Amino acid sequence: MKAQLTLVLCLLVGGAIAQQNLPQEFRGKLYAYWGWNRSMYSPSDIRFSGQHYDFVLEDVVAKDRPSPFNANTYFNPAYASIPQYNFRIGYYFKENWDVSVGIDHMKYVVEQNQFAKITGSIAHTETRFDGHYMGDNIQLTPDFLRMEHTDGLNYLNVGLRRTSPILDREFVQLSLLEGGGFGALVPRTDAELFSQERHNEFILSGYGGSALLGLQAKFFNHFLLQTEAKGGYIHMPGIRTTPDPEDSADQGFFFGQFNLVFGWILDLRKT
Repeated sequence: MKAQLTLVLCLLVGGAIAQQNLPQEFRGKLYAYWGWNRSMYSPSDIRFSGQHYDFVLEDVVAKDRPSPFNANTYFNPAYASIPQYNFRIGYYFKENWDVSVGIDHMKYVVEQNQFAKITGSIAHTETRFDGHYMGDNIQLTPDFLRMEHTDGLNYLNVGLRRTSPILDREFVQLSLLEGGGFGALVPRTDAELFSQERHNEFILSGYGGSALLGLQAKFFNHFLLQTEAKGGYIHMPGIRTTPDPEDSADQGFFFGQFNLVFGWILDLRKT
């Protein structure tokens, strides 16, 4: 939390001192970066529907799942997809504006054994959960529900950003970033409902939109190091929960990210 507050403070200070853009132009430059994120999610209502059930769980709480830090996991290319990561490639098409595409690989884990309100019906599942519910409390035990988007909550998105320089020295330039984007959610959901067989394959499940503030440091005109605060909304009406296509889940929630990324910027006009 201290690191997150420090990031936000840096962004606010950067914006305050950026009275006007310094004479630095990015047009014609291509960049790419890679890094990692910590994520947070608002409580969400999740609707589960199938041949024998149709019910809603209210205000379900979930959290991210960062990989424990070690150099092999975070810096070995063979394990690049294991941590929560961000990858993006972009092009400055006009002055300080760029368009980019990327993937935010987050992980979303429903907290086990929490209590939630349930409304709807469950029938013919041959479990102790068969019945009609009207806002009753139910505990999300492993034999009732285990649900994760851990491989992952993949937000494939297109973004438009503006880079506003705030410091320009011979070997380092600092810039404030701001922008937004939208895209599709392609999670690999690991869910077990009533201990049924899970689906666990990548599938287009929904859409999202986001906004971003960031602070970028550029060294020797090529190497990038930046921090980002990003937030938005995700709606996934097409989550697959079992191999049966009639079984699905629908949820929407707000998310926040704090990212640390590094990369390279190249002036295509000089190549």
